[in-house]
Amino acid sequence: MRIYEPALTSLANPRVKGWAKLSERKYRQQSGRFKLEGVHLVKEALNAGWPLEAIVFDEAHGLPEELLPYAEAVDAAGGGGGPEWIPASPDIIAKCSETETPQPVFAVALKRTADVAALFGADADGPRGGIAASGRGPVVVLDGVQDPGNVGTIVRCAAASGAAAVVLGRGTADLYNAKTLRATMGSLFRVPTIEADLAELLPEAKRRGAILYGTSLQAEASCYDADLAGGDVWLLFGNEGAGLSSDAQALVDRPIIIPMTGYAESLNVAMAATVLLFEAQRQRLV
Repeated sequence: MRIYEPALTSLANPRVKGWAKLSERKYRQQSGRFKLEGVHLVKEALNAGWPLEAIVFDEAHGLPEELLPYAEAVDAAGGGGGPEWIPASPDIIAKCSETETPQPVFAVALKRTADVAALFGADADGPRGGIAASGRGPVVVLDGVQDPGNVGTIVRCAAASGAAAVVLGRGTADLYNAKTLRATMGSLFRVPTIEADLAELLPEAKRRGAILYGTSLQAEASCYDADLAGGDVWLLFGNEGAGLSSDAQALVDRPIIIPMTGYAESLNVAMAATVLLFEAQRQRLV
């Protein structure tokens, strides 16, 4: 285990300043790094083998007990590779935290976004053969979903239901925002996530044989009658207030509706995504 000695105590330390700036989306994009706050997210990243640059913990409390086995495993392997384990003062932990009650540990992680080409497979001209056609679940597309909690919840449901990937279009909340990360509960490490220009990606997906589904209150076809398990299925979800953009809506092959026997004007976008993702899973398991 590579432990930084002595403990970091200066708020003016260049590394500390860099970690604090990871609260800014612009800096996250420039540096290709992001923060994971709290034992659960750090533990999930370690379990998934996600590349971590450093794990910083409050020197006053020591390394959290839940993370000790990971540090000991590195020691047993000879201590080579892996993240640095860095004790730091409570002031530094607070400076780098984005919550009112700072967590006793955070990690600095490297971005590892899947390539758009993975959606279509190696055969550029084949109508199928992408990851959605390999027997896995649908590709989930977020078109301007702005609430970080909704984005994180959808990523979590996508991972839980075996979705092939999650595509974040322009105008969608940043996946690496602290609120989004908390809402994923670590599931972003278990499903490929891709940032893409939907104006280019969706027509290409259709050209390669993908079937685009989108929910609409005006649709007549029930989601329970739709074939969500066959072929390359892409599920499109739009902005909380406005729904899908006009450009995305125009590309939808099969508008569907989630039947409601009670009264509600509509469902929250994360709830709608949950219904469709687990209906797609049910159909695959039949």
